[in-house]
Amino acid sequence: MSSHLLQLTTAPDLVEQVYSRLLDAISEGALPPGERLTQEDLAQRLAVSRQPVLQALRLLKKDGFVEDAPGRGVRVTQLDVGWIAQVYQVRGSLDALAVRLAAERRAHLDENVMCQGRLAESGSDVQAMIQADLAFHRAIYQASGNPLIAQSIELHWHHLKRVMGAVLQSSQQRQTVWDEHEAIANAMAAGDAELATRLVQEHAHEASVQLTARLSEQIQHLKTGAQA
Repeated sequence: MSSHLLQLTTAPDLVEQVYSRLLDAISEGALPPGERLTQEDLAQRLAVSRQPVLQALRLLKKDGFVEDAPGRGVRVTQLDVGWIAQVYQVRGSLDALAVRLAAERRAHLDENVMCQGRLAESGSDVQAMIQADLAFHRAIYQASGNPLIAQSIELHWHHLKRVMGAVLQSSQQRQTVWDEHEAIANAMAAGDAELATRLVQEHAHEASVQLTARLSEQIQHLKTGAQA
């Protein structure tokens, strides 16, 4: 007897498109922490029906980007210092594995990655800085030769992008980041796996310290303003 499959009620690609669009908006701050989201409003703004929006919001809730709002509906999840620190712990471990594997292969990163990073560093476009930073780390994941690393860490980057802008506002911090990137790339190309691993771990730790400190300051500022 042949099995029968139920027809799909929505097109998966449309749900994925809505999910991706909302995830980008949350990651880039267009939908800020605490903003209430309704199916009706999002469906109208995205020019789609409510069904794919509902499915996308369920996925975003599962992934931790939205949460139930008091009363009815959902809201963009508030940023949490402890959670971000934990995300950086995972990212640091995966980065260390990737850079070790890449160094063992004496991998050379595309020079355009570093050039674009230095160019973004000298400008004022924070989103360009974030994209350049992401491109550098993705290049390491690709150079590792293990595709599971990039797959495992992709979702975490969306959480990190939500708060990276606070650190990259500082010009001094921007230069430090790309100096560290260059040192990591040089160690990889030289085949020094121990040095490359140590450098990328220190890089992740420093980024975590800087980012969580800035986030704590912002949260405290908002609390103080709300109490005034």
